Amino acid sequence: MAALSLVRDSLQAPDISAPWTLRLRRKGYHRLLTFSAHVELHYFWEKRWFFIALGVGAAMLYAPLPPGLTQDGMIVLAMSVVATILFITEPVPLPTVALLLIVGQVILLGRDSTDVAKSLMTDSVLFIMGSLMLAVAVVRQKLDQRIAWFIVRITGTRTSRICFGISMVSGLLASFIGEHTVAAMMLPVGITLISLTSDDRKKVRNLAAVMLFSICYGASVAGIATPSGGARNAIMIGYWKEFFYDPLNPETYKFLIDYVTWATYAYPIFLLQLPLVTAILLFTFKPEYSDLSRAVAKLRTRIREDGPMTMSNWVAIAIFLMTLYAWVFMSQSVGMGTIAIFGAAAFLVAGLVVWEDVNSGVNWGVVLLYAAAISLGLQMKETGAAVWVAGGFLSILEPLGADKGLGLWAAVSVFTTAVTNTMSNGAAVAMLGPIVLKLAVAAEESPIVIGFITSISSAFAYLTVVGTPASTIVYSAGYLTTGDFLKVGWRMAIMSTLVLLIVASLYWPLLGV
Repeated sequence: MAALSLVRDSLQAPDISAPWTLRLRRKGYHRLLTFSAHVELHYFWEKRWFFIALGVGAAMLYAPLPPGLTQDGMIVLAMSVVATILFITEPVPLPTVALLLIVGQVILLGRDSTDVAKSLMTDSVLFIMGSLMLAVAVVRQKLDQRIAWFIVRITGTRTSRICFGISMVSGLLASFIGEHTVAAMMLPVGITLISLTSDDRKKVRNLAAVMLFSICYGASVAGIATPSGGARNAIMIGYWKEFFYDPLNPETYKFLIDYVTWATYAYPIFLLQLPLVTAILLFTFKPEYSDLSRAVAKLRTRIREDGPMTMSNWVAIAIFLMTLYAWVFMSQSVGMGTIAIFGAAAFLVAGLVVWEDVNSGVNWGVVLLYAAAISLGLQMKETGAAVWVAGGFLSILEPLGADKGLGLWAAVSVFTTAVTNTMSNGAAVAMLGPIVLKLAVAAEESPIVIGFITSISSAFAYLTVVGTPASTIVYSAGYLTTGDFLKVGWRMAIMSTLVLLIVASLYWPLLGV
């Protein structure tokens, strides 16, 4: 209000007969200018990484072209670097980055806007959108306490067994409906058991860490198991089809990876990691209580008060199982995205969720972000930028003896793990996918193996709170610190990488790759 008064006063004609009035107004101008300068400095400081990213992109565009790289390729690389900086620092909302990528393809690359729009809506994007809608519908049924009761009835009351049961159930669910959805569903389960054990958070500090990380990491290691487990999986499947599939060449049909084929490669990795997750958590955080009998007794009372399952619960389960059946047996012919959209529509038709819930529960900005990242990834292929970067990466690995075989696999896995701990795993695969697939061709390695290693390694975002939505969700409960993620995350990353490389070396060759 003071600033508005100064502006209003400054617009009035000065009274020449009163010099003191002019002096006051001059002071008012000074205050107004000081206020404006403060606001501008605050704005520029908050957005500094946005302007730094633009500066880096401009410097790349005006730099001399490296040998073997076209001007369009340099533009795509500059856009990718700018997007990566913005993904990591987040000076603007991430959907804004998606909008800039779309505009950049039209203005900087000269692409037709209709063609860019077509590249945004692929089957992979439909699948991501439909999966997010399904997630909202499933959470709407509020089955968390019944899931907790189901777990303890199987595992008993010992803490170690309950934590393993939580990881197992979180994993089984996350292998089909997405880890962020499972984390949201299972968080009340963990908090229920923690709060029923003790109201004093200090007395259940380690117990809370083990239970919440069991949810988070159980879901993370399972998100790789099937295409519906995460957007990164659908993105990689889309890249395989776009880069290598030719309907006129029967030899390329092996790059049409369907639901069952993906699960055949990746599900064993999830199952092998499950007991190791619990072992690492119990070793890192020793729970204060070895038995949760009292909490289980309270939970039993709550379940009895809620009564039996309702008809809507059973219908929701039936629709989800039918969607899963269609993913397994029909995705090759109609596409996984079509099935996901149909499943979401079935929940709406049955009245199990209303559109207002879907509209508010789905992060549409995430859909737009993935669509734009995939579209830019296709431009990396078309302009030759992916081939150029892959060749440079391979030349760095060659002196280290890591330019082929197990050494190359390990390098790709470690590099992807580093990237995915700074941005969402879907964005990491969208950015790295074209590069690693061209890297596989240049190194005469199987694009299927390198693609699987990249997609699976993108799930190893154990070190930071922002590495994956599941981590952010369990952190929001207030029981964990950022130091807890670092304390256990490096152990998880080493374990997951070793399991991946062992399976890739011993099991995948049996599948004919």
